[in-house]
Amino acid sequence: MTAPTAPTSAKTAPTAVKQPLGTLSRAHLACARMEFRAALTYRTAYLSSFAMMLLQIWLLTVVWKALYDGRAEVDGLGLTTMTAYATLTTLQYQLVSPWRSSPIDQRVREGKVAVDLLRPIGFPGQMLAGQLGWASAAVPVLLVALPFALLVGAGQAPASTAAGLAYPVALLGALLVNQLLGLLLGMVSFWTLEVSGALMAYRFVAQFFSGALVPLWFMPGPVRVAAEWLPFQATAYTPAAVYLGQVEGPGIVAALGVQLAWITALGGLTAFVWSRARRRVMSQGG
Repeated sequence: MTAPTAPTSAKTAPTAVKQPLGTLSRAHLACARMEFRAALTYRTAYLSSFAMMLLQIWLLTVVWKALYDGRAEVDGLGLTTMTAYATLTTLQYQLVSPWRSSPIDQRVREGKVAVDLLRPIGFPGQMLAGQLGWASAAVPVLLVALPFALLVGAGQAPASTAAGLAYPVALLGALLVNQLLGLLLGMVSFWTLEVSGALMAYRFVAQFFSGALVPLWFMPGPVRVAAEWLPFQATAYTPAAVYLGQVEGPGIVAALGVQLAWITALGGLTAFVWSRARRRVMSQGG
């Protein structure tokens, strides 16, 4: 089945016209701004997601306290560090992995892709900018929710000056890795039209292997090896481990390097998938 689009006069999907860098930047910002405003209109969904976020922090805190069973440390890790990890990963995952990963499947079903292809910037760039704009709408609500999250969970200062400086970089890397994964998942709709089932499975796998629920250092050997070879750990575990000092010195550089490698690999894979997906767009006309 091919993705429905509006008729165009070309036999193939139109390519974006080369534009000056400043014009492209403004166009991408415009896409991000539109999705930011659109995200803020879904107030009920956002409030519900943040209520669930606070509930998850509370449940994880209760579980870790029960598992520690009064012990000060387990495998050299204190309970305070674990509850801080649970709070931090839940908060940052709300930012890097918003409840809507990509608008692509909806635009494919509604046949709006043809309109997107006529815009002066490439389709993947439009969608990625829009996804980042949508994700950024979580920032003001996160700031409001932060005191409540620290109340039901736990907070902790960065382990060191290096950790404090590296954490924003790691968080940005986590955001880009996750958004590229969302972009790839959205492009599946060019073949299936519907990705809701795949999205549910993806969210479960991604949240587990990212370390958002259980840190990688507590995972059994084979599971941990699998998690370290998958890109998901770069979206939750890496920034939290950097912040809490579980990765230090050269390890910070290595962790950021892994994120950069995944960004590069996923960017290349996105370009390849899009080169195939655009062929699925039926162009009709005289």
